[in-house]
Amino acid sequence: MVDPFIYHNPTKVYFGNDALSHLHEELPRWGKNALLIYGGGSIRENGIYDTIVEEIRKAGISAYEISGVKPNPEMPLARQGARFCRERGIDLVIAAGGGSVIDTAKVIAGSALYDGDPWDLVKSRAQISHALPIMAIPTMAATGSEMNSCAVITNPDTHEKLGWTTEALRPRVSFLSPKNTFTVPPAQTAYGSADILSHILEVYLNRAEGFDAVDGFMESMMRSVIRWAPLAMEDGFHEEARTNLLWDSEWAINDLIDRGHSVSWTCHALEHELSAFFPIPHGLGLAILTPAFMEYVLNEETAPRLARFAVRVMGVKEGKNEIKTARKGIKKLRKFFTKSLYLPGRLSEIGLDDALFEDMAAHAMAWKSTDGILHGFYPLTEEDFVAIYKKAL
Repeated sequence: MVDPFIYHNPTKVYFGNDALSHLHEELPRWGKNALLIYGGGSIRENGIYDTIVEEIRKAGISAYEISGVKPNPEMPLARQGARFCRERGIDLVIAAGGGSVIDTAKVIAGSALYDGDPWDLVKSRAQISHALPIMAIPTMAATGSEMNSCAVITNPDTHEKLGWTTEALRPRVSFLSPKNTFTVPPAQTAYGSADILSHILEVYLNRAEGFDAVDGFMESMMRSVIRWAPLAMEDGFHEEARTNLLWDSEWAINDLIDRGHSVSWTCHALEHELSAFFPIPHGLGLAILTPAFMEYVLNEETAPRLARFAVRVMGVKEGKNEIKTARKGIKKLRKFFTKSLYLPGRLSEIGLDDALFEDMAAHAMAWKSTDGILHGFYPLTEEDFVAIYKKAL
């Protein structure tokens, strides 16, 4: 039997090219003094910023801004934002950008009502009861942070990249407009698509009993990403491709597919350390590590699930030998990342060596396990983590 669970996702979603036109309707319901968070300024170049400002004006509320969120968001800006909210009486946080922006907004919103260093809340995985309301305006399909209760952020002083999950961080309203993703560059589209696939695979690669319908849903979503990502990279204004990827990103990680059994998030644990130590895109790290992880854990016990992935997602012809079938599927997945998404396939290709692998493995295991073993698709030790990094080298 599956584990008992509660499913509750109260995020209200406006989806469609006119989604942002409803922002002014929602703003007054949640606050009168807003803080707008965004990244390096691309929303100013593509017109999204002007649309948001006009919607704020129509809503008749006050707004301040903090920009400069990095692709791998860091604590200093979150600390600044939380302090700003307290000093200015901010009662609503608006995030416009990718997952890094939305995650930064979540940490700000979650720590603004509490004394002390926001990092203490993140590191202790504090289950806070209140946070400032969050509205999310995603500008790319990737993390799905606009519809879940998790934020991931890096402390550059300690080289730790940790996730903070608590219900108070779930956005109240999100505005998903495919046209707002049209100008995402091909490389960023590839990184985001790899992230979506990884979110699904982290749940799919599980030997616990689950739901047949959900397994089929996950397989369909993965096939969708594989179909549409290359088309979105080839033509950024391919509306059908952008629409499918944006909706895939939501359902990959909005708490639906992982209900009923635990998820170890092995590849994410490995990658978070990678991008905590090195300035590489999260999705790129996942694209390199995921096939290496799958190869490393392939054995008689894991082969049935990996072979099913090979057949139902990657289109491998079903064979009598499940290990051989699984290997073909992993090979096709790596080829998709390298040949269709044009991503490097090895850590050495992006200039990394094995000098810090042991430190990274120790950090990952300390965060994810209390007994020295990560109990997931296949039980792994710290030494196994090092071996997977080396396999990806």
